[in-house]
Amino acid sequence: MSIRMIGIDHSLAGLDIRAKFSFTKKSAAEAMEQFKELEGVKGCVLLSTCNRMELWASTTKECGQDLLVWLCHYKGLAPFEYDRYFVKREGKEAVEHLFSLACGLKSMILAEDQILTQVREALSLSRENYCADNVLEVLFRSAVTAAKRVKTEVVFTHANNTAMDRAISMLADTGYSLRGKTCMVIGNGEMGRLAALTLKRAGADVTVTVRQYRSGVVNIPEGCKRINYGDRMELFPSCDLVVSATSSPNYTIRRELLDGLALTHPMILIDLAVPRDIEPSIGEMEQITLYDIDAFRLRGDEGNEAALEQAHRILEEEMGNFYLWYEGRDLVPRIKHVEAEAVEDLNLRIQKILRKLPMEETEQNHLKQQIDTAVEKVVNKMLFGMKNTMERENFVACLSSLEELYKSE
Repeated sequence: MSIRMIGIDHSLAGLDIRAKFSFTKKSAAEAMEQFKELEGVKGCVLLSTCNRMELWASTTKECGQDLLVWLCHYKGLAPFEYDRYFVKREGKEAVEHLFSLACGLKSMILAEDQILTQVREALSLSRENYCADNVLEVLFRSAVTAAKRVKTEVVFTHANNTAMDRAISMLADTGYSLRGKTCMVIGNGEMGRLAALTLKRAGADVTVTVRQYRSGVVNIPEGCKRINYGDRMELFPSCDLVVSATSSPNYTIRRELLDGLALTHPMILIDLAVPRDIEPSIGEMEQITLYDIDAFRLRGDEGNEAALEQAHRILEEEMGNFYLWYEGRDLVPRIKHVEAEAVEDLNLRIQKILRKLPMEETEQNHLKQQIDTAVEKVVNKMLFGMKNTMERENFVACLSSLEELYKSE
């Protein structure tokens, strides 16, 4: 199986190391387009989130490309300095990882469902840039299907929690209540919107920043206020809590912006971005407590043993379906050829019958198309049903017999 991946995540590297290998959508598209041009690479998908970055590749068996070397060179970094932060997987090990990942079993917060959206979007981005081959297309779609089943059929304690949910829970454990607190969320992407909604549900007065050039088209969560991003520091001193969750490569809150401000009450800053949005030295200032995304870990495996067992059973079943497709994909063109021959065979046999029918020629053609479609579906169902239930050797023998049958005619 020529499926390979290399990845770095929250369990292997700290936030600042992960930030070196993060990608925006634009840079991910550019990287995939370049990687796809390498000899032996048939397709690729790049997944980049706050907690992980993974480069997936479908290659020829002879492909000698080193994913880590290419990735580090693309980022302008030395491979030997970062090798220890990465894990490489191939074949079935890689497949099992993706299926577990997509349903949140490898997330910082067990069974959170943001990763499902991120996996789906990574495939879409690759597809939009003509980088996903048939193998990765089916692999990622199969993993998403499995994750949807787990989400629907399995109940986890703490499932669907986000980093912001975890942050609020941790603050509540210290006696901190958000009810009536003045909060600002910098960033109106998916994570920013989720953070604003979570704070609003907790009873906070929430303001969301919006880039001025987008102010006419951006929707903010219901019940929240909006200000221009450029006005954020005017609101900052009156806030009790500030969350920043953008994809910006630069700090949204810098130390120099705070040096002239008189902070009269304690403030909590939460940085959910990778790379960081808030300059780390700000956490050393009086009145400020700064958290980054790595502060909000909640595996929650305890008490979820039965749920995990059920999830793994679902994943095994769905991976089995993928392996059936993968191992038989070389037979698909042969199946389609037999299917086409069967349709042509039927057409020759019913031509005289159709001509005798009291119908206009256009009606006859329409009926013929309907018959062709029906035959294709029946033959397709029979042959693929046989492929999925028979030993490969026996099915190949049956397929060969059908091919010889039509050759002899």
